[in-house]
Amino acid sequence: MIEHKGWYSRRNLPHFDGGNTNQFITFRLADSLPFGVLEQLEEELRTFKGDAELEKIRLIEELIDQGSGSCILRHSACAEIVRSSLEFLDGERFDLHAWVLMPNHVHFLARFNEGQLLPDGLHSLKSYTANEIKKIYPEMGSVWQPGYFDRYMRSEEHFWRKINYIHQNPVNAKLCAEPHEFQWSSAALVRE
Repeated sequence: MIEHKGWYSRRNLPHFDGGNTNQFITFRLADSLPFGVLEQLEEELRTFKGDAELEKIRLIEELIDQGSGSCILRHSACAEIVRSSLEFLDGERFDLHAWVLMPNHVHFLARFNEGQLLPDGLHSLKSYTANEIKKIYPEMGSVWQPGYFDRYMRSEEHFWRKINYIHQNPVNAKLCAEPHEFQWSSAALVRE
């Protein structure tokens, strides 16, 4: 029997591996933030009044939505690798509820199946897609930033807010006017 980690920290981020829980996951391209930006954010947030970690996550999301770096997920071949990998793992490792492939990052919401460890599932997804993307862009060093952000869904309202966030992300980043217009999103599959 596989034993889930529960709460743990890695790379200064808290993670929750509870098995059979709905998780919102974000991972990004290695070059999605200009060098030194994270250190600058951490320095600026040292005097922040409130939850500095949540503010840091909000600011990072805002920065990556600006489309920094190579943005190779704008290219259909790279986006297709990630989309098809998510769909392949759907039912195998997790039940996929919603997803979006932004130019330099990925969001998805899934319920990881009992016996499937969150870190193992993400490692498998990121490793496979990195190897496939490097076949298209052999000059790339690292494809993905180490680690990922995850948040387990605490309520049904939280679950639906995250699905809305995922589907609205391309609209907020001015990549389309309506969620269903963005090709690389589950919103394109089911018109809301």
